[in-house]
Amino acid sequence: MKKTKITFLIIAAIAILSCFGCSEDWLRKNGVIINPADGICQPLISAINLNAIKDFEKVVVVDVRSQEEYLEGHVPGSINIPILMPVSAWIVSDELLMELPPVGDLEEMLGEAGVSNDSKVVLISGNTVAPQPPYVLANATRVFATLHYVGVKNVAILNGGINKWVEEGFALETEPTELPATTFVANPKQNLFVSTEYVEASIGSKIIIDTRDADVYSGEVIEPWASKAGHIPTAVSMPVVDVWNEDDTFKSINELKELFKAAVGPGVSKHEEIIIYCGVGGYTSTGYFVIHSLLGYRNVKFYDGSAQAWVLEHDMEL
Repeated sequence: MKKTKITFLIIAAIAILSCFGCSEDWLRKNGVIINPADGICQPLISAINLNAIKDFEKVVVVDVRSQEEYLEGHVPGSINIPILMPVSAWIVSDELLMELPPVGDLEEMLGEAGVSNDSKVVLISGNTVAPQPPYVLANATRVFATLHYVGVKNVAILNGGINKWVEEGFALETEPTELPATTFVANPKQNLFVSTEYVEASIGSKIIIDTRDADVYSGEVIEPWASKAGHIPTAVSMPVVDVWNEDDTFKSINELKELFKAAVGPGVSKHEEIIIYCGVGGYTSTGYFVIHSLLGYRNVKFYDGSAQAWVLEHDMEL
């Protein structure tokens, strides 16, 4: 039994670190400690493993917190590209909040920041401050989805955010890091982000998942950015707040599978189309991260306009 467990941990280590340039020989020589809880989830990386690979060539650690928070203390060598409402490098807002910027703007921003097409990116978010909702945790998943969209192949999120780095005993630095500018050429996944018209045409034929809180889905609570109570017709509820543990780490794969199954039922094919939405597009990204990148469903669509766009033209269902 012990030998089986050790074998599993070695396989898990390779699964996490291979995309960051870590060979099995490197693992043996450096004795990297693997946490089984995140070992099977390549898009999640533990603080211990981030410390092991953060100085590797082509690894770019991106702190998405505010500049003020970043300067108070950050992972050594990490750069700062904040995601802030209503407008930042990662999002634009006009009549709708938190929308995807033009591809050309993303290309320019990433190149200037030192992110190239073959960079291996690790994202670091802030942490929840009770009793506030965990919107801050969705910042990393929003950036994750954006990087997927423009064609960055190797992206991971530090599980547990900056607090987990500190809790594991790793040092912070306050001097900012700037990388040499490079060239980034986007290869957009054109079918990832979908429109209101697409969602309307999908009602009754595709799985639609509402990732907002259960009382918003039911119509008991109305959020300020979507003036009509309820949810998009036929949508099922899978509240994103349930995917995190109290320490801001993601729940285990088995727990996430059960949350997904409770929402959509059993027997959903890994290739079945799934459309995800929330209020403005933050929690949508966490749903995308969990369902696509952790649970392995390959045909997941991101309704960026979400409820705020839907109610401009359509009614909700109670």
